[in-house]
Amino acid sequence: MFTQWKKADIINSTEEKKGGVMMAQVTKTMTIGELMFTNPDVAPILMEIGMHCLGCPSAQGETLEEAAMVHGIDSDLLVEKINAYLDAK
Repeated sequence: MFTQWKKADIINSTEEKKGGVMMAQVTKTMTIGELMFTNPDVAPILMEIGMHCLGCPSAQGETLEEAAMVHGIDSDLLVEKINAYLDAK
């Protein structure tokens, strides 16, 4: 299902990491589907806050901001936590 997207179409901005590796900067306008395609290892972070339906068809088109609102989570804090996790990798 995720093969319909190209990573270049998904990544809004990048930041350079040590060793010249480029990492996607996650934003609250990214959909759950886009996030799971580019960074599937963040699933435990989302599940930890109650987002258990990451593979559901309706969740695939939902933005992180929308999902956070449904679950009563501050979307900016969620995005900050995800990006901190990705930066530490």
